Amino acid sequence: MAITLVNPSGLPEIDAYRQVSIASGSKLVFIAGQVAWDAEGVTVGEGDLATQVEQCYLNIGRALAEVGGSFDDVAKLTVYVVDWTPDKMPLLLEGITRAAAKLGVTPVPPATLLGVAALDVLDHLVEVEATAILD
Repeated sequence: MAITLVNPSGLPEIDAYRQVSIASGSKLVFIAGQVAWDAEGVTVGEGDLATQVEQCYLNIGRALAEVGGSFDDVAKLTVYVVDWTPDKMPLLLEGITRAAAKLGVTPVPPATLLGVAALDVLDHLVEVEATAILD
């Protein structure tokens, strides 16, 4: 694995993620923001944040697999959520957990979570992008 996750002393330890990601691999992989589209470009889970998060993570998983990677190789995940408020966190985590179970991986929460006014398609509630490092 080309990624080492660290919580440096003097910074808060947060259970969901680590403060620093150290990449030692030789191939950088940048996965474009994934939305809740299926393989045919149809929006999955219209109006359902958890289902859309799940689809985004499944799409990231497929993209990683295509280039010989997995969520173990992810150095950074950035999640953009339309009209984010902290009360949406359980839905976000539910979607992540469901996708992780389907992919057979440990759930990977975002390193960065940003609230946005809208995405390019009004039916999309969330977009997830990833940076991975492969050996």
